[in-house]
Amino acid sequence: MNTINLQKKIIVSGEIHTLTGLMIGGSNTAMGIGGPDRMVIRNPITNQPYIPGSSLKGKMRSLMEISFGNIGEVNMGKVKYGVDSDINNSSTLLFGSTHKDISKQRPSRIIVRDGNLLNPEDFTNTELPFTEAKTEVVIDRITSAAMPRTFERVPAGAIFKLELVLNIFEEDKKEDELKNLTFKALQLVQDDYLGGSGSRGSGQVRFYITNIVERSSGYYHSKDDEVKLEIPDIFKK
Repeated sequence: MNTINLQKKIIVSGEIHTLTGLMIGGSNTAMGIGGPDRMVIRNPITNQPYIPGSSLKGKMRSLMEISFGNIGEVNMGKVKYGVDSDINNSSTLLFGSTHKDISKQRPSRIIVRDGNLLNPEDFTNTELPFTEAKTEVVIDRITSAAMPRTFERVPAGAIFKLELVLNIFEEDKKEDELKNLTFKALQLVQDDYLGGSGSRGSGQVRFYITNIVERSSGYYHSKDDEVKLEIPDIFKK
């Protein structure tokens, strides 16, 4: 069995700014009569909304696969057995894959942290704690009857923490490609949407990267110092 040796970690830190309301799903249970039909996900201790790392990572992966034309017969990151091109495509290089042949399994190179709300003090007067209720109306195309429904959203102007960790292993011969793919995936989300109801105006976000550092495996054994890397222009404040 091949061993996997960590060469370095690249840690990307910054902020996620909401440009429109963000509908990031929690429970579908209404708060009560007249309450929203769908709630946002919240930290159970602070009651503040947050962006799950799984939501951002999933959106990054799905948009990348669409951009490279990798969406097809196989779902949930499982490569097509016996097709090496699927094992080595750009999405698999970054996000990993499963395979019945252990030698062809690929670990995920990227970790996406949950994003906590950074400016809760800006939302002390909202109709719901830190959020808004958005009502949409569905019109029956035959009877013209109006069917209103209400969703909870994080208002535009909310700022969440962004943190990604990119693991580079000794077997990786395409370090620059992995970094570029990470930034490409973020740009795809920025030009698309995050969360639900994006085609109806929700979920437009802007990423601002404030720091990128590289830590070699020696850093964790007190042998090396971390190295600061250049921030791509598109993500600078």
